[in-house]
Amino acid sequence: MPEAVVTRRGDYRLCRELARRGLQEMKQTQAESPTDVSVQSGSTNRRHDKYERLIALTCGIPAIPTAVAHPCDESSLRGAVEAAEAGIIVPILTGPAGKIRAVAERAGLDISPYEIVDAPHSHAAAEEAVFLVRTGRAELLMKGSLHTDELMGEIMKRNTGLRAGRRVSHAFIMDVPTYPKPLVITDAAINIQPTLEDKVDIVQNAIDLAQALGIEQPKVAILSAVETVTPKIPSTIEAAALCKMAQRGQITGGLLDGPLALDNAISEEAARIKGIDSPVAGHADILVVPDLEAGNMLAKNLSFMANADAAGLVLGARVPIILTSRADSVMTRMASCAVAALYAHRRRNENPIKG
Repeated sequence: MPEAVVTRRGDYRLCRELARRGLQEMKQTQAESPTDVSVQSGSTNRRHDKYERLIALTCGIPAIPTAVAHPCDESSLRGAVEAAEAGIIVPILTGPAGKIRAVAERAGLDISPYEIVDAPHSHAAAEEAVFLVRTGRAELLMKGSLHTDELMGEIMKRNTGLRAGRRVSHAFIMDVPTYPKPLVITDAAINIQPTLEDKVDIVQNAIDLAQALGIEQPKVAILSAVETVTPKIPSTIEAAALCKMAQRGQITGGLLDGPLALDNAISEEAARIKGIDSPVAGHADILVVPDLEAGNMLAKNLSFMANADAAGLVLGARVPIILTSRADSVMTRMASCAVAALYAHRRRNENPIKG
């Protein structure tokens, strides 16, 4: 569905059709779950097909007001403008107005339709972006060219930030050519060595995200090095505890299993060989990693060795936070905005997107 990328909000008939087809294809993928065939045979799905389906789903919702913090290089400004032109967001740009306009002129970008909130430097731009969210003018926050730590520092301030009573976590939404559906990996960017208590929120954040993408009961694989509970490997004990907590209603909305090794989580054949009888094994929608190091290596391995793309969001704050990097492709930037918009819409209405 390449036309989804260029669809404008005014073409309602086409938008509705793309949204319907996108949701239908995602549900069909969940039902068939041919994970083991794709992974083990080496056959590939068309690159970006999962992202295109997610972008198509945004055609069914209004564009979301988005505070874009310090978009003072071409990469970040172009990402915001392209998402706006696709009808996904309505950007409010915060930062030095003269610098933003100069970047736009050099890059050939028309930013005349978008509001600019003038701020003298990156720290002030982050503060203004957070203020736009706190006052209800923006429902998403998007990182520009400032450092992630600078933006997150403003977000996490106790009295003036965007804390929401839940642990903040990061999720990659991966489009892996050898996997038949979007794959969420968490947490590979924020929580370095999360405790069991932290992981409860990390898992719940990821489940809420997956549901916003149309996955009614996401399959959550709690990863470790082995698939048996082993006292010498603490992550296996935490995995078992998380599964029991889900059974007791302390984690809701998802179907959990763990510990699972990576091969068992994504390959039904690998799980069968090891005698693992589980609806999650081989069909995972979400991979919960033991710590940041494992998650970061897994995500980068998929990106550089499996030709995957990684859209990124921060979850658990008052609004979703879109994190992009200068190395991201146009499609990845668009997908990050689309996923955030779907998540914000779900939180606003507490209902999944209808095609």
